[in-house]
Amino acid sequence: MVTIIVFLLILTILVLIHEAGHFFVAKKLGIKVEEFGFGLPPRAFGIKRGETTYSINWLPIGGFVKLYGEDEAGSGKITSSKSQSANPGDLHRAFFSRPVWQRALVVVAGVVMNFVLAVLILTYFFGVSGVQSPGDKVLITDVVKGSPAQEARLKKGDQIISINGKKITSPSELVSITKQHLGEKLKLTVIEKNNIEKDIEVTPRKTYPSSQGPIGVGISSDVVIKKYPLYQAPFVGLMQAFNYSWLIFSGLVGVVSQLIFHAEVPKGVAGPVGIAQLTGQFVAVGPLAVLSFVSLLSLNLAILNILPIPALDGGRLFFILIEGVTGRKVPQKFEGYAHAIGMALLLALIAIVTLSDVIRFISGQPVLPKQ
Repeated sequence: MVTIIVFLLILTILVLIHEAGHFFVAKKLGIKVEEFGFGLPPRAFGIKRGETTYSINWLPIGGFVKLYGEDEAGSGKITSSKSQSANPGDLHRAFFSRPVWQRALVVVAGVVMNFVLAVLILTYFFGVSGVQSPGDKVLITDVVKGSPAQEARLKKGDQIISINGKKITSPSELVSITKQHLGEKLKLTVIEKNNIEKDIEVTPRKTYPSSQGPIGVGISSDVVIKKYPLYQAPFVGLMQAFNYSWLIFSGLVGVVSQLIFHAEVPKGVAGPVGIAQLTGQFVAVGPLAVLSFVSLLSLNLAILNILPIPALDGGRLFFILIEGVTGRKVPQKFEGYAHAIGMALLLALIAIVTLSDVIRFISGQPVLPKQ
């Protein structure tokens, strides 16, 4: 139950922040906002303040913003059946009647809000709570029985500081050096748990199981908590958000490619059910883990929405940019059909991914594959 509540809360926050971007920019530019809805219709109740109705809807997921004249984007007229306040005197405040740059700002505002939320969360981690980063210590996490490491009496928890006098600061350096000296004696300088430093001779095997390595140890870097000064943290958070965004975009391209050319849902791709599962895992770790998860979901929502897919913000922006380049509005009927087809394809994709989520959940498989 806790997982479901947290999942719905996260989803609602992310969507409301997205819609708040559209709302505030539209208000700032003087575009008439007819409704700001919490949840999805049907409406439970609403309160009108000024010209805008603030509503609570029965489906407690996300929210929406209804702009005056939004549905008539390419028609140049307001139809009373599509607007709760069709007033010819308000024509200049209709969404479709505004300049290209204003409509583009309104459309991208939601994406920007999701991106800003992620940057703020990452800034908090980098500047206040700190983030876990690999240190410069190489630690032994496991020793394989019968391996050269066990014969040399290396133990779990030992820190390897050098090989043949060369300082070691990362696991990759240890792996590289041992593979260059297979069958040769190496002198390892280690610090044991009791802080005693000593030299140990070990001979990497020429043949060994791929899961063990030449000397038969599991190794990792130590973990340090890294913080930045508050004046640096926002810039570090911004750069990290851009890095994550690129990874998310690359992942989305891979997902689409896998679906088109292999007709299967790639491992690690999650829909609503899978995200709910992941939410439970992050809830079990703690509040900071949930906050980190929110930042990644917010970036996912931003990247997905900015793609030029009809029915999403990026699709609407695409048609607006066409108008900006050609000087002519895209016919309303054509744009309407494009958005309808885009929505149908998105719903189909969600259905496919959700089915994969359900099958994975029933079979007890994890959302993310083990490495």
